[in-house]
Amino acid sequence: MSDKNRTEIDQMGEFGLIDHITRDVKIHHSNTVKGIGDDAAVIDCGDDYMVVSTDMLLEGIHFDLSFMPLQHLGYKAIAVNVSDIAAMNALPEQVTVSIAVTNRFSVEAIDMIYQGINAACKNYNVDLVGGDTTSSRSGLVISVTATGRVAKDKIAYRSGAKKDDIICMSGDVGAAYMGLQVLLREKKVFEADPNMQPKLDDYEYIVGRQLRPEARTDFIHDFRELGIVPTSMIDVSDGVASEILHLCKASNVGAVIYEQKIPVDQRTFDAAHEFNIPSVTPGLNGGEDYELLFTISQDDYKKVEKNPNIYFIGYVDEEPNSARMVTVGEQIVPLSAQGFKHF
Repeated sequence: MSDKNRTEIDQMGEFGLIDHITRDVKIHHSNTVKGIGDDAAVIDCGDDYMVVSTDMLLEGIHFDLSFMPLQHLGYKAIAVNVSDIAAMNALPEQVTVSIAVTNRFSVEAIDMIYQGINAACKNYNVDLVGGDTTSSRSGLVISVTATGRVAKDKIAYRSGAKKDDIICMSGDVGAAYMGLQVLLREKKVFEADPNMQPKLDDYEYIVGRQLRPEARTDFIHDFRELGIVPTSMIDVSDGVASEILHLCKASNVGAVIYEQKIPVDQRTFDAAHEFNIPSVTPGLNGGEDYELLFTISQDDYKKVEKNPNIYFIGYVDEEPNSARMVTVGEQIVPLSAQGFKHF
């Protein structure tokens, strides 16, 4: 193939590449309800739907072992996949874990990874039912597939948002991004002077959000108790702005959010100020928070309006694929996806 016929992957980006390589995918089974394009695939199992999601963590891309404890890495590998199951309004049930390691890892090191995996499985009440192991020439790779179950009338897709729906969040955002900035800064300090000890005591919350995030499966139980089925939902892995754009595209709607309504914890705000970063930047574009971004109908608002754990950040309108933010200064600016780019 000549260079003039070559297309660079970074010209497409992650989601453009996904669209490209799946353009000829055909569904052959009637029980495949939803294939590619949501947080998880959906399979008809009779009375319920089974949802299935796969994610991969690569050393040097998704984690840095110079500051990521192996137990936390194992825990995080499960949590990020469980989060995709929760984003379908489902509860997780099983996971498989595949791992590729170089010969620099000992059996004891692998034991530490699986200590974290087993701790997460216990916390989220999921069964580790299989996987694969192989060697790697370049670094550590962990791939997890998670399955879950949801009643057919409780499933939530990205594609269900309607005009006047309220845009909600399950918790604060931006903390994981700022935690990463602190860890990278302390790594540079250590590399310059190995005798220096990392100063992380003042950053426990944000560093914890980066190293050991939690999937919000608690909200799935809350939705059941409140009698609510979100009209659409997605988890915040690549940043709030990016996820809102995904919901808009999937639902063929627009969205308006308010800068002052984006939930940014004071500790995240303080760290952003220390790094001379506007707090709205990690709030909008910081990834790996794994909070749930969801929409509810106006009729369900009364059920949650006094819930201190739900943040109302905007509303859905009819302008297809258009997402805007009203700033603190009451300017209207378009949202763009500036979170983590995979290519």
